[in-house]
Amino acid sequence: MHAIYDLIVRISWFFLQLIALFNAKIRLFVVGRKQARNTLETQLSSSDKTIWVHASSLGEFEQGLPVIEQLKQAYTSHKILVTFFSPSGYEVKKSTSVADIVTYLPMDTKKNVARFLAIARPELALFIKYEIWPNYLDALQAKKIPTVLISALFKKEQIYFKWYGGFMRKALNAFSYIFVQNESSRKLLKSIELTNTAISGDTRLDRVSEILERDNTLDFMEVFKKERLCFVAGSTWPEDEAILVDYINHAPKQLCYVFAPHTIKADKILGLAGSLNKRTVLYSKLESTTGDFDVLIVDHIGLLTKIYSYADIAYVGGGFATGLHNTMEPAVFGVPVITGPNYKGFKEAEDLVSQKGILPVTDKFAFSELMKRLLDNPELCIKTGEINADYIAQNKGASIQIMRYLRTLF
Repeated sequence: MHAIYDLIVRISWFFLQLIALFNAKIRLFVVGRKQARNTLETQLSSSDKTIWVHASSLGEFEQGLPVIEQLKQAYTSHKILVTFFSPSGYEVKKSTSVADIVTYLPMDTKKNVARFLAIARPELALFIKYEIWPNYLDALQAKKIPTVLISALFKKEQIYFKWYGGFMRKALNAFSYIFVQNESSRKLLKSIELTNTAISGDTRLDRVSEILERDNTLDFMEVFKKERLCFVAGSTWPEDEAILVDYINHAPKQLCYVFAPHTIKADKILGLAGSLNKRTVLYSKLESTTGDFDVLIVDHIGLLTKIYSYADIAYVGGGFATGLHNTMEPAVFGVPVITGPNYKGFKEAEDLVSQKGILPVTDKFAFSELMKRLLDNPELCIKTGEINADYIAQNKGASIQIMRYLRTLF
């Protein structure tokens, strides 16, 4: 089966190189991998001791970041090597200070795996959440390199739990230990006789907890918000914005609003601004514009987390579109969080919807009614926000548990 899998990966790589001629994102994927070997050989010497952490994309990297940071502090004589599968992770974090080397993960063929491990020589391999690469895992197991999967989340629909999933089940067996987010994942692994597991929760909750410890002050938000209640809509898509814009255009003047859209292309930003009948300003124009405004559109990345600290009510986008974005970043500040209806598959969102800390809406009418309830009842706002803050406070600590185990390995 490994030979067939190896062939499939090789064929996939061939077609990816063809697609790269016409697709910019796939071009990054292909070119980056062709440079990976040179990156490793340039930045690693035969005397280096290495800890290897692999993340699929940016979300998984952020999820594993509390553990990566603790590894860097605990093992100062080791180099931290971080690999990404996706350009959306590598291109954003290729210069991150928490890693000594950042590169793409070469495709999962036996030849690539052998070459990668010969150069990297990791003493520990850490995979985050979903990344299961059979050839890499098989080689790590053969070399007796401790290999740990963290913040894993399993569902019965996955191939590992199907009658035809034997090959992928074998890959899971290569992990020295698996830290899962919940009891149902642990039970699923037990059903296929995998018992080297522990429930640690989600390391992302450790990450968002750290947000409270830093200075979240933004001068422009102090000036914009003043003494008004503030509604912050983060990572919004057009489907979200259609509902929000309809409400804002007909809402009373008791709130100010901030949009931090998922896409900040000029045409999208200008289209959003043009759809609003309230006084609106772009972040990029703040310094050259005077006056008071009702709506601020943030056409810049990297500010959203701090902006959430100014929210009295938050909306997280993606629940009407491609997939819900990070609800924990506003939740940690103890405010009500509103989303679209598509939150299933996001454990923390499912938990908080059931606890009524996250409030999903299905259309503009439901959104308008929910906003009226929250604004008319400040106590409801406070109680809803406290549910969110308490959830994060009670469920953090995964990275401490994981690090306790990792320290036993070497």
